[in-house]
Amino acid sequence: MLEIQRMSTEDGPGLRSTLFLKGCSLRCRWCHNPESISPKPELRWSGSRCLGCGECLSACPNRALSLGAGIRIDRGSCDGCGECERTCPGGALELWGRSMTAEEAVAELLRDRSFFGPDGGVTVSGGEACLQASFVQETLGRLRSEGVGTALDTCGMCTEFRLLRSAEHADLVLYDIKDADPDRHLRNTGGDLAVVLRNFRLLARPSGDRARKRIWVRTPVIPGLADSPGMIEGIARFLVESGAESVERWELCAFNNLCREKYRQLGEEWELAASPLMDADHMDRLVDAAIRAGWPADRIRWTGMTAAGGTVGKERLGSPEPGIGRRSWNEEAPCARDRNG
Repeated sequence: MLEIQRMSTEDGPGLRSTLFLKGCSLRCRWCHNPESISPKPELRWSGSRCLGCGECLSACPNRALSLGAGIRIDRGSCDGCGECERTCPGGALELWGRSMTAEEAVAELLRDRSFFGPDGGVTVSGGEACLQASFVQETLGRLRSEGVGTALDTCGMCTEFRLLRSAEHADLVLYDIKDADPDRHLRNTGGDLAVVLRNFRLLARPSGDRARKRIWVRTPVIPGLADSPGMIEGIARFLVESGAESVERWELCAFNNLCREKYRQLGEEWELAASPLMDADHMDRLVDAAIRAGWPADRIRWTGMTAAGGTVGKERLGSPEPGIGRRSWNEEAPCARDRNG
């Protein structure tokens, strides 16, 4: 697992604790959580905390660390043993990722239950949570038996077996649909759009004794890569045809660039580090595009930081006529981990 984020208002209804798992089946160019892509523990170094003492160098059994203009990490030699993390007096070295059983995860998450209230609960996210289907199934099952609301966050890029197993005990599924064009989806995420859409239909339509799932759809809006009205119209048409009865809301998540430091800590360059924020008026036009394509106006909104909107999200609800409708401001933060991922 990667971490538990508490007091979240962005990963389902109410106040929630979100369990993030490592390992992802996509490689999105805009990924805001590069530390969640690899399934293995990864070491990061924070220069602001480093004392320059060199204690970590002698602690590393694989000689994966060296001292220059900061600590250099040979990631080919680092096996994530954590000796340097335990030795570092300033807390400058930290492992992203650790092992945890479902029983341990549930015990930790249940500590937060007094904060959930009637609408909150626990969301399991990633990376791609469905890659750890057995763990997710057991964790959500145990939580549900304790009366805790449960949600699964997925990009849908997995086998049908893994998806259904992971979603079995989820009261709600947060489902990412990142594009409607197969070639562009493959170019930007490395994933097969047909698999994503097929798995969405699997959750949205009842079959035998399996009821349809409650679904919230989320679409990242990325400047220059995935930000056109035509893309939104294509997704809207798919949702109208395939999941209108199951989808309770559709959220357009405006790009943010707050993850640049994560890439630096992993020793990587991010191609979108200098990309600008989205414009609020453009986000409004994307909502209008979805409505024109037939999506209900009261089930779509956009959230996130914008060049005009600062750090608040904007909710657009109204009539299906472009530019007309009730607008309200709220204080939701931008879509959280990997909602731009």
